[in-house]
Amino acid sequence: MRTKGMIEASVSKALTQWERDFLGRGSVEVKTDILRNMIVVLLKGVMTPAEKLLSKEKDSMLSIKKIRSDMIEAGLPELKSMIHESTSFQVVSFHTDISTKTGERLMVFMLDGNLEESLTSKN
Repeated sequence: MRTKGMIEASVSKALTQWERDFLGRGSVEVKTDILRNMIVVLLKGVMTPAEKLLSKEKDSMLSIKKIRSDMIEAGLPELKSMIHESTSFQVVSFHTDISTKTGERLMVFMLDGNLEESLTSKN
């Protein structure tokens, strides 16, 4: 039987590997939390040094956000599959944003069921 912590660690590890394989580099730190029917992932250190420099200008900041969002969306089918493999739940919606000030990305996977409740009811 897998615990909440084991699934959170599995998602963090899989997402880090996906970043390396799909985006060419991984984040510095990943923290995953299961909350009701959501998987919330905070990724730190996702921006390149060039992106950090460019993000000081508003137009460049918006371009970085758009390009990063487009890249994530392009890999979304693989991300959804990864979440399903880790949780046995389907992803029904996905939300993400990147902070160009802190270099953090937030990802929220909305699931088709209450994963947290299913894990606590098994205990």
